[in-house]
Amino acid sequence: MCAERMQRIVLAIILGVNMGLAVSNVQLAFLIQLAVMVLLLIGGFTGKCLSVEILKQFLPSCDADNKEKK
Repeated sequence: MCAERMQRIVLAIILGVNMGLAVSNVQLAFLIQLAVMVLLLIGGFTGKCLSVEILKQFLPSCDADNKEKK
């Protein structure tokens, strides 16, 4: 498993939990959604995703997997 794929999995889990929270705790769901949106916007504008950078400390990058296969 590589860092970029794990980031997508974690993001999907966060969004799923957020959907459940939207029913019971609207304020917390709003804050979580806002945080995810801010992280995605920062990653989109800068090209550096904070969550991927953190995950790369524990998991290899997907680029490293492609270089090894060649």
